[in-house]
Amino acid sequence: MRLASLLGASAVLALATLAHAAEPDLAYGAYQRGLYQTAFREATMRLDKNRNDAAAMTLLGELYNQGLGLATDPRKAADWYRLAAERGDANAMASLGLMALDGRGMEKNQAQARTWLEQAAAKGNPVASYNLALLLISSATEPDLQRAVQLLRRAADHEIPDAQHALGVLYLKGRGVERDATEAASLFKRAADNGSSVGEVEYAILLFNGEGVQVSESQAARYFRRAAAKGNAIAQNRLARLLASGRGVPQNKVDAAAWHILAAAQGLTDPWLDSALKDLSKDDRTRAERLAAERLGMR
Repeated sequence: MRLASLLGASAVLALATLAHAAEPDLAYGAYQRGLYQTAFREATMRLDKNRNDAAAMTLLGELYNQGLGLATDPRKAADWYRLAAERGDANAMASLGLMALDGRGMEKNQAQARTWLEQAAAKGNPVASYNLALLLISSATEPDLQRAVQLLRRAADHEIPDAQHALGVLYLKGRGVERDATEAASLFKRAADNGSSVGEVEYAILLFNGEGVQVSESQAARYFRRAAAKGNAIAQNRLARLLASGRGVPQNKVDAAAWHILAAAQGLTDPWLDSALKDLSKDDRTRAERLAAERLGMR
């Protein structure tokens, strides 16, 4: 579990408050469709009519923060987020917390970041709940750990995949909760189904070992392959091992070598695979290298 998993990615907030405006929301609608300059104009016009429109301020902050339709400007983003936060917008508070943790658009300030995250979490913001939970876990005190579990549950219930993964790790290790491999497997699967590559890896490992879930090497291979295709080095390595040994999938040493090349390029070397694939012919190695290059180009 790493705090950096959501830092610099405040777009995950999706500006949910804008979706609940009383009137048809042209600004948010344009944002959802990728019409970012239109979203900028609509949000600006809304502020011309109402200088306290916090949702429009948050949208402008997001556009500047992510460089959508205009030049990236973290300081302007932070200014808009602050204005929205002063008016009670939880998404803006969460974004400010992430920016303060990352030192983006402002100086790094963990105390201020925690204050903003606390305020956003108190309003039920799931991304803030997740990141605040990670800060609490890092403190290593039992009360903080117990609160972190509660916050992660809230974020997991909102289908935040990183929160589902993080909570699954706590259940697997028995930290802050009774150890429960079945619950961990359920959480990892939910994270995987929500697109988390680390969730896919964790669930695949439990499937392979039959821990907390019925053993299935073929299912494990499928989840490893999904994560490997997203560039996860651990998944690439594990899939290469399965392909080299023919466990859960038909043996295919060329395919194994291709995944091994990709994992090794990310620093994950494996002497066992080096040995298992040492007898590949020159032509097969060339095929594996081409396959690895194709996969790298597809991401």
